[in-house]
Amino acid sequence: MRTHELVLQWIEKQLSDGDLVLGGRLPGERSMAEQLQVSRTSVREAVRILEAMGVVRAGVGSGKDAGTVVIAEPGSALGSTLRLHVATRHLPVADIVETRVLLESWAAERAKVGAPALEEAAELLDQMDAAQDIDAFLALDARFHVALAQAAGNSVVSAMMASLRGAIENYAGELTGNLPDWTTTCARLRTEHRAILTAVNNNDGGKAAELVAAHIQGFYKEAGVPAT
Repeated sequence: MRTHELVLQWIEKQLSDGDLVLGGRLPGERSMAEQLQVSRTSVREAVRILEAMGVVRAGVGSGKDAGTVVIAEPGSALGSTLRLHVATRHLPVADIVETRVLLESWAAERAKVGAPALEEAAELLDQMDAAQDIDAFLALDARFHVALAQAAGNSVVSAMMASLRGAIENYAGELTGNLPDWTTTCARLRTEHRAILTAVNNNDGGKAAELVAAHIQGFYKEAGVPAT
């Protein structure tokens, strides 16, 4: 279960049990991370996504506006986003590719050096190096691309990429059968991932945007998906 879904499930239970009410504040990052047994970075990511979905409002500073406040029942607030998540599994692959290029090249160009999501992206690259099968690699690959998008700090783009994540992973898995040699492709993808992350960390947004666009288009072209 993705962390934002875990946090959402926890909020729903707290509301149904009466331990949390609309307008109530969530515990701090550290407390939630300990309760849910996830990293603080994952909790921060989850809150950004839930804020974009309209479930919570994240305040900063101190005083009455500080903290993360529950502002809507999860069921109603998440309806349209969850419908998008389901619908993306049935959209043309070429449209998914074009949308990914638009979102991810924009985000790569604006990714903030030092963003926690970039640390997660680096960890995911190491896990991809150790991945033993295609499905495990593709699941990590999808998470890597979502983390890169989150590094731009735009909660709407983060939510859109999180909603597309399942479709990205599924479509990529279906298309691997069209590849002439998965081992060669996998090695190339790993090299391209690291080049993209290096460009971002070097604060070269323009190069990062070009690399991520070529990376996405190159995989689908090799798998036989026609360009739009």
